[in-house]
Amino acid sequence: MSIETSTQTTRSAAAIAHDRVRPGVLGLFRIVVSFLFLCHGVMGFGLLGGIDGAGAAVSLGEWPGWWASLIEVVGALCVLVGFATRPAAIVLSGVMAYAYFTVHAPEALLPLQNMGEPAALYSWIFLLVAVVGPGSFALDTVRRR
Repeated sequence: MSIETSTQTTRSAAAIAHDRVRPGVLGLFRIVVSFLFLCHGVMGFGLLGGIDGAGAAVSLGEWPGWWASLIEVVGALCVLVGFATRPAAIVLSGVMAYAYFTVHAPEALLPLQNMGEPAALYSWIFLLVAVVGPGSFALDTVRRR
C-alpha cells in the first residue's frame, strides 16, 4: 500500500466518522443554544430573575419588549424540539439583529462596549442553525420520514 493510498484511506475514514457524528453534534448544539435562549426569553415575563434580577416583567403588550419575549419563547421552543426549525431560527436571528441595532448599537460601536455581544452571537448562531438545519433529535427529521 503506497503512502498516497494510505492517506486517502485515512481521510475517507475521518470523513466517514465526521459524517456519522455531525447530525448528533448539530442536534445537541441546537438543543443547548435554544434552551439557553429560552431562559433569556422567559426573563421578560418575570421568570428566572426577570429583566432586572428581582423578578420584574415587561408590561403586558408593551412594544417591543413583551412581544420580543413572546417571539423568543415560542421560537426557542420550536428550535428546541426541532419543529419548523429553519423558519423559527430565521425569525430569531432577525429578532436578535433588531435588538442589537436598535438597543445596543446606538450606545457604542463595538459589541463589547455596548453590551450587545449576546444579541450579536445569538443572531449569528440562529442564522447558522437556519442554514445547516436541525441535526438529530428533531421533530422536523421525524416528520420527513
